[in-house]
Amino acid sequence: MPATLPDGDPVPADGTLPRSALTGLGSRPFAFYVHVPFCVTRCGYCDFNTYTATELGPGASRESYADTAIREVRMARRVMGETALPVETVFVGGGTPTLLSPDDLGRVLAAIDAEFGLAPGAEVTTEANPESVDEAYLGKLREAGFTRVSYGMQSAREHVLATLDRTHTPGRVPQVVEWTRQAGFEHVNLDLIYGTPGESDDDWRASLEAALAIEPDHVSAYALIVEEGTRLAAQVRRGELASPDDDAMADRYLMAEELLGAHGLRWYEISNWATGDSAACRHNLLYWTGADWWGVGPGAHSHVGGTRWWNVKHPAAYASRLAEDVTPAHAREILDPADRQIERIMLELRLAEGCPVELLDDAAVRRAIGDGLIEAGPYERGRAVLTLRGRLLADAVVRDLT
Repeated sequence: MPATLPDGDPVPADGTLPRSALTGLGSRPFAFYVHVPFCVTRCGYCDFNTYTATELGPGASRESYADTAIREVRMARRVMGETALPVETVFVGGGTPTLLSPDDLGRVLAAIDAEFGLAPGAEVTTEANPESVDEAYLGKLREAGFTRVSYGMQSAREHVLATLDRTHTPGRVPQVVEWTRQAGFEHVNLDLIYGTPGESDDDWRASLEAALAIEPDHVSAYALIVEEGTRLAAQVRRGELASPDDDAMADRYLMAEELLGAHGLRWYEISNWATGDSAACRHNLLYWTGADWWGVGPGAHSHVGGTRWWNVKHPAAYASRLAEDVTPAHAREILDPADRQIERIMLELRLAEGCPVELLDDAAVRRAIGDGLIEAGPYERGRAVLTLRGRLLADAVVRDLT
């Protein structure tokens, strides 16, 4: 099961935000994240806040979830006051959001539009497992206003999928992507994972080539992390599976950069590649550039004007609070200017556009350039941009620069 929630300051029962959070409200982009905490089965590597039917217990259900989420959307409107906040992006994640009906997902989106208004050309994404959708479902999802689908492909090798406890077959992904395009979606992302125990270089190459054959306009590739408390961590601890190898992980990343780049996808964030600016995930870019967002759902995190809060984890507790018109927030923290600057550096350095040099210690940046970790050309233009080697060592580079 997922880790416990962090501690923080108490949140008023009505969810009122501090004055500092509301200063400048409306001058920053605003987005919604909607967490759908349901899965058919729990993947062995996953530590997200998700629940199978047997784990839910009384007080929560898929059937009632959309109505509960809509209550939080309406609470968000009350908390944010009358300031005009057109929603630039909506991202529905999980879990498996597409275990809800397209009508239910559409009702949540319609509530966001009714309370806040969707900005013209808003990006609306849902994650989906390949086995959880069909032609009819995707058609209804597009009619409801969704513009983008992100599929958890993970691998094209059956034995890798089996190690990850994924239930789809490799051939399912091309089929659902074809249906997605037929339904009128312009943007499709494929999520891949590298470094699974038992995965070879050839397996990873085959997964990249299979993904590219589908011609998505966006690919996300993430190194497998063995999270404490997961079934995968227990298997590694018992010696049943080998721990991911750091050198192999680096080689797999370099392979992804080579193959994706050769097919016209360019990195715009360390783990994300797109065919162009219009294909980049605008929602995630808002996270990485300090925008405001409201997270709906159990365990969801929100950020407005330097105040961050997180909801109670269990769907039943979440539903109970909203039924009583009490905020579902578990706790919050108010970031001071120094914390906000460090966070900005950490996030913006992951982007291809980099971070303003003025935020960094100049001597440290010059050392990083000498070590081949920061690009020299962008530095002359006032930006600190990671080299390919710098991307492989990003966490260490950030530590050195902050």
